[in-house]
Amino acid sequence: MKAIRRFTVRPVLPETLLPLTDLARNLRWSWHAETRELFQSVDPEGWQAAGGDPVRLLGAVSAARLAELAGDRRFLRRLAVVAADLDDYVNGGRWYQSQENGAELPAAIAYFSPEFGITAALPQYSGGLGILAGDHLKAASDLGVPLVGVGLLYRHGYFRQSLSRDGWQQEHYPVLDPNELPLSLLREEDGSPARVSLTLPGGRALHAHIWQARVGRVPLLLLDSDVEDNDAPAREVTDRLYGGGSDHRLLQEMLLGIGGVRAVRTYCRITGHPDPEVFHTNEGHAGFLGLERIRELEREQGLGFDAAVEAVRAGTVFTTHTPVPAGIDRFERALVARHFGEGGELAGVPVERILDLGAESYPGGDPGVFNMAVMGLRLAQRANGVSTLHGSVSREMFAGLWPGFDPSDVPITSVTNGVHAPTWVAPEVVRLGARQIGAGRTEDALSVGGSTRWDAVADIPDQDVWDLRRVLREQLVQEVRDRLRASWLQRGAADAELGWVDSVLDPDVLTIGFARRVPSYKRLTLMLRDPDRLRRLLLDPDRPVQIVVAGKAHPADDGGKRLVQELVRFADDPRVRHRIVFLPDYGMAMAQKLYPGCDVWLNNPLRPLEACGTSGMKAALNGCLNLSVLDGWWDEWFEPDFGWAIPTADGLGADEDRRDHLEANALYELIEGRVAPRFYDRVGRTGLPVRWIEMVRRTLVSLGPKVLAGRMVREYVERLYAPAARAHRALDAEAARDLAWWKGRVRAAWPRVGVEHVEALAAAPVNGTAELGATLTLRVQVSLDALAPEDVEVQAFAGRVDPQDVIRDGRTFPLKPSAGPDLEGRWVYEGPLALDRTGPFGYTVRILPAHPLLASPAELGLVASPVDADAGGGVLLR
Repeated sequence: MKAIRRFTVRPVLPETLLPLTDLARNLRWSWHAETRELFQSVDPEGWQAAGGDPVRLLGAVSAARLAELAGDRRFLRRLAVVAADLDDYVNGGRWYQSQENGAELPAAIAYFSPEFGITAALPQYSGGLGILAGDHLKAASDLGVPLVGVGLLYRHGYFRQSLSRDGWQQEHYPVLDPNELPLSLLREEDGSPARVSLTLPGGRALHAHIWQARVGRVPLLLLDSDVEDNDAPAREVTDRLYGGGSDHRLLQEMLLGIGGVRAVRTYCRITGHPDPEVFHTNEGHAGFLGLERIRELEREQGLGFDAAVEAVRAGTVFTTHTPVPAGIDRFERALVARHFGEGGELAGVPVERILDLGAESYPGGDPGVFNMAVMGLRLAQRANGVSTLHGSVSREMFAGLWPGFDPSDVPITSVTNGVHAPTWVAPEVVRLGARQIGAGRTEDALSVGGSTRWDAVADIPDQDVWDLRRVLREQLVQEVRDRLRASWLQRGAADAELGWVDSVLDPDVLTIGFARRVPSYKRLTLMLRDPDRLRRLLLDPDRPVQIVVAGKAHPADDGGKRLVQELVRFADDPRVRHRIVFLPDYGMAMAQKLYPGCDVWLNNPLRPLEACGTSGMKAALNGCLNLSVLDGWWDEWFEPDFGWAIPTADGLGADEDRRDHLEANALYELIEGRVAPRFYDRVGRTGLPVRWIEMVRRTLVSLGPKVLAGRMVREYVERLYAPAARAHRALDAEAARDLAWWKGRVRAAWPRVGVEHVEALAAAPVNGTAELGATLTLRVQVSLDALAPEDVEVQAFAGRVDPQDVIRDGRTFPLKPSAGPDLEGRWVYEGPLALDRTGPFGYTVRILPAHPLLASPAELGLVASPVDADAGGGVLLR
């Protein structure tokens, strides 16, 4: 019979075992091997049945076993050591606390994301964005960075994937009970659940409880709308990650952004945690957090809207993760207006000003939509992409917000993503490193990226490296067989017809992995472009290849599902099914076996549409070599010493079929001609592939320190968080009002600001040529209208020019006022321009707003350039 009500019965632990509760409730166990080993020893079979989840394990262990452990001195000693280690980890000083400029660092940073991939035991993620957010929190914890994570608690998480008999993706949404997850409810002093509330149109309200996960030192706050005081639609707001229509998604993002700020304020009030000085928006989904902070400043400090915007911008960091406009949430303006208009949320904040923040008010924009990324950029003084190439793509994509500037001047920088090595590196790899360089130094290298010499890996003997690779491959083979059998049983097969599964894959065959989400640009099926050629690769009698594939298509993406089905049908072919498999339900648990067990990690997106592609980083940290299109992080760090670059046909434009044909052919040729021969090239008496092993070493030595999330978070602290904290502190109420007034005055005057004349006074080019090393002295006449010289910066901008006279890789040379103003308000500026490069050379002059509180001269999107033909000119240097 079905139960009419469900609840959780928690075990009563003997007093000596109480530290197990704290260990289970802090998600550090998910990346701390000693803690996991301790829980496994509680009940090895129960640990496996619980999926490696300590909370589930403790809920199922018998009272007799608990009593036995309570009297086991050896176990209690281990428990005391692990508990003391957690206490030291959480409360001791770490990298952040040791910084000499500690007073300048933010007291706290709030990090908002729609999803967090911490562990498979807390399934609140769909793909790379969530895994990155989880790794960001873990690395911040390892470094001691005072982050507070903010997200939503989805009662169904993201969907679970299975396959029909004919290979069509099917979705399942299991119900998650927060009481059975490693979470605790945030409570007020009187014991009542803390909650936040939003006002909805029509007199309705949206209430949410605040659940807390402990991610090492970092609290993660998750808002849950399944509250009895909500009506039925409001209770469903946090039902599924990336589910529902526009209104549903808008409510989710309002709760994440607005409710998230209120949750942080509530948490800080209850716990005494410092209030955040910096707010980091991980993609545009949480962009409404800026509106809530504007409301706070208007109400608490009496700031007007413009001044509040400046104060909010100063302390906000925005990270964009998408290189394609389709990846950005956009809502109908009328829908947003309804939720923020009369009777809606943020009463007192002008709805038209809110709509302006998300308006696509630039050429090619849609005036009828509200763009969440555009709002995020307008409300953040600092923004970044997630790889060097993605930063460049983002500057191009959002250049319309800074009219008049070249994309290279758009104020979006980049911090290349990293991955949390203790989460993703196989225990066997860690043990080999510990044997070579010491356990403590290995742990420091993986979690913090400290001073450990990564080149110590170069001293590991060839045989040890190769033995390790085979062990990991063998483990993957068994994992694949187990998962494949379970998948076929779900698809309706009988156990009696699955004997062939026991011969799937071979631990001595070159193994290629490919696993990711399945949007079309990631090209899941590029490998199937020539099926006969792929079969020959898989079945080569001397140099066979085997491929493990996994990935989920979005539930609404039938095109992606067709790609999955195409791959599955190929893998179902009895001729090749022992050499290629598709594993459904790709997630963290599968990934932690897949990355270490593969020899090569394949990535073949449409360049440059991969923002970063961190799965290849995780594979690399396990000694897996990358075979990838030069996109995302691979474009930045590729070297032939540790992988292969798939040539691309970028110039073919709209001829997608021709491009895919050429790039698939290049992929086949690389595997046939370089990858497989290198793997099977066994040398000398040892019979080892010494050149392959050396590539594994170079991967670990050269890429290891670069791809760490610890490196990434340190960059965020030094380049974005610390400057944002300084700007936040500098922009008190009075300074915010002054800055808003100054920007208004500059914008009003700018239509009458211009460069009227430019001339070279000394060392002018003769017959269009000049000597390298010479210096031009420029005199420039500019009109500043009502502005003063301290309001602007006048620059010469010079460098090599292309055939269209566009300056490439230019440098700026400041010019200083030498006379003025005249009766018409014109000033004369002068300054030197160094001719420091040979070849076609050119210069121009521009005027930019200047203020000590601007993070970038392009911040206002205002620039004035010459208005007459004699103001520029190309020069050929010899």
